[in-house]
Amino acid sequence: MDTTNAIDLADRIRIVLVGTQHPGNIGSAARAIKTMGLHRLVLVAPQKFPHNEADMMAAGAEDVLNAAVEVATLAEAVADCRLVLGCTARSRRVQLRELRPREAAASVRVEAGAGGEVALVFGRERTGLDNDELQLCHAAVHIPANPEYSSLNLAAAVQVLSYEVRLALLGEGDAPPAVIATANPEAVPHAELEGFFAQLADTLDAIDFHKGRAPDSAMRKLRRLFVRTGLDHKEVRLLRGILADAQRMARLAGTRDAG
Repeated sequence: MDTTNAIDLADRIRIVLVGTQHPGNIGSAARAIKTMGLHRLVLVAPQKFPHNEADMMAAGAEDVLNAAVEVATLAEAVADCRLVLGCTARSRRVQLRELRPREAAASVRVEAGAGGEVALVFGRERTGLDNDELQLCHAAVHIPANPEYSSLNLAAAVQVLSYEVRLALLGEGDAPPAVIATANPEAVPHAELEGFFAQLADTLDAIDFHKGRAPDSAMRKLRRLFVRTGLDHKEVRLLRGILADAQRMARLAGTRDAG
């Protein structure tokens, strides 16, 4: 059991809670991650924080709670991450590769071991992550709870994922059949990839690629395609250079048509 290595890898893993409604759940989540050797907690637009109830429910994990980082958006919370996994119930709204907790934990271990920053993201107690937030995730994590009573408390879900991450960091548990991680030290962080996606969307509009159709479906498919490749900095610069030329040619064509 290499606990020293597990501690080092834990430094690259953050638990992100989005729009948490009940402050007690924040404290309980802090306690859950500390018991599993994790310590980085990021809060995206919590409804009530700081709060006495969060302090009470932390029950010995006040250090995790006090060190929690509060940000306004999920994009800000994961800007420097190379792997973002969203814990969510099964959904047809956004098609993401779906992982079991053990597969997710193995992916976390691989990416953190390659030096990448990793985020495990949990949504609101009642509504979970919305479509735009799910689009920021590389894959979805689904806990296979009892289908006849699948309601899982936020802190309990955090505990399940943190436990599986703990096992993976210690090199224990069965080898999962699927791992999603770049394991590429040159892979771009999330913010750089999002910049590319924004330029890609603008370019597709500029060249009238969609031809009146809604752009959402095409962009979802293109996102999945490029996320799977684990683009590095040089590749992103090359692709953005191509997009810039396409935008320039579209502007020239528009000028000629206007003349």
